[in-house]
Amino acid sequence: MKAIKISEKVYWVGAIDWNLRDFHGYSTKRGTTYNAYLVLGEKPTLIDTVKEHFYDEMMSRISSVIDPKKIKIIISNHAEMDHSGALPKTVAAIKPEEVYASTMGLKNIDLQLHENLKIKTVKTGDSIDIGGDKITFYESRMLHWPDSMVSLLEGEGVLFSNDIFGMHYATSKLFDDENDEKDWIYECVKYYANIITPYSDIALKFLDFAGASGLLGKVKMIAPDHGFIWRKDIGKIVDLYKRFATQKFTNKAVIVYDSMWGSTNKLAEAIAEGLRQGGTKVKVMFLHSEHRSDVVTELLDSGALILGSPVMNSNLFPSLGDALFYIKGMRFKNLIGAAFGSYGWAPAPIDSLTKELEDMKIEIVEPALKINFVPTEEDLKKAEEFGLRISQKLAEKMND
Repeated sequence: MKAIKISEKVYWVGAIDWNLRDFHGYSTKRGTTYNAYLVLGEKPTLIDTVKEHFYDEMMSRISSVIDPKKIKIIISNHAEMDHSGALPKTVAAIKPEEVYASTMGLKNIDLQLHENLKIKTVKTGDSIDIGGDKITFYESRMLHWPDSMVSLLEGEGVLFSNDIFGMHYATSKLFDDENDEKDWIYECVKYYANIITPYSDIALKFLDFAGASGLLGKVKMIAPDHGFIWRKDIGKIVDLYKRFATQKFTNKAVIVYDSMWGSTNKLAEAIAEGLRQGGTKVKVMFLHSEHRSDVVTELLDSGALILGSPVMNSNLFPSLGDALFYIKGMRFKNLIGAAFGSYGWAPAPIDSLTKELEDMKIEIVEPALKINFVPTEEDLKKAEEFGLRISQKLAEKMND
């Protein structure tokens, strides 16, 4: 396998995982890449490695440029094992003079890999000389792990950004201008929504720092650890991150529900009709066929979350529990919400949906809509009016 040259001194030597369909609970329908980079100079440097299974692919690409044993420095920007899994084998094969990571990177690598890799630690502002150029480090803690950092190749302005500005998107085209936006934009939103959303306040602070410190002004190319490399329109991904991180809501509602015998489904459709009549964009997500990570993706720019469930064994339908557990971890802001559902003889679980929304700090704008067994035409009219009122409340919130 061959390396791909991305700048005068830098080669992509990573791996493409066409088959990945799940990444710790997040569906990856388009696979991913594990990007590693070889920087040539007096001290050839490897930036990150790959998932352990793809070690041979990475080494083959390196070997197409230089003898891997000529590499003098390895930098680990992020300790998660899709980037550090091949690190022990790589160190054993190459025997570099130095391995660098953040202080938390050293700790997390040791705790995961249980190898004495003799890592040197760096912090924001530290630089290393690689002969003819230097690499400067900037910690990006909790974007999205405590050990995360980015590295800037000063002379060429290449920012190795680890998981920031990336996406799970397997592609044979390595650059932004080679990939059609209609193909990648959903995966970009999905990546931020499922990986970075809980740390949006930190993302905003990091972007502010990167601008105020002059870091962004030095960047001519962004090389993340997943997806393609940004060389033509760096500002696009930076602006997208700023927009995502503010969690600015739109006139959009997401209805998330499940149904046993179709009654809750009928209610969901009627509520959607009421929202539509009020001018609200609606996304209806039936948990029989929608993945939790796609629900989270749709919520990133939404103003309302409406949850619906039938009652089973005096409890919520199991798929709602799964979705709620996952959504809670994202810590969304600025949402209004309400609950609905059908029950036979125990309506209380539908009220518990309202409590779940409150626990997520979502503003409740309607009491739960609870319908006994199969909804009548009158019940469906109530559901439609329920949706219309939520649309009106969302419009009021947007005008505040």
